[in-house]
Amino acid sequence: MNLVDSSGWLEYFADGPCAARFLPVLKDARSLVVPTISLYEVFKVVLRERGENEALQAVTAMQKGTVVELTPTLSLSAARLSLKYSLPLAESIILATARAWRATIWTLDADFKGLPDVRYFERK
Repeated sequence: MNLVDSSGWLEYFADGPCAARFLPVLKDARSLVVPTISLYEVFKVVLRERGENEALQAVTAMQKGTVVELTPTLSLSAARLSLKYSLPLAESIILATARAWRATIWTLDADFKGLPDVRYFERK
């Protein structure tokens, strides 16, 4: 299983310099896990920068993967991981979701750099 965090989705939707790194993972919707916090983050950024229509198109594309809601169990796991790795809220939820689904995180977010089961790419 794979989980592309918000930075990866935004890079892909913007056709940024690192977008191609996420394409193979995003093409395989059956193995893609999408935390609801990622829907929130991507929708918010695309809404602000490109408007409602494009924001809705973005989250529709994201929902082709398996959308994972934030449950009480994931919340508690995220809190533990936040303290253990000094992660902000969204990143700790993403990490907890990835661990629950045994997924690899694909990201441009330096908060994940060096963590196990993370494919981190530096921005170009």
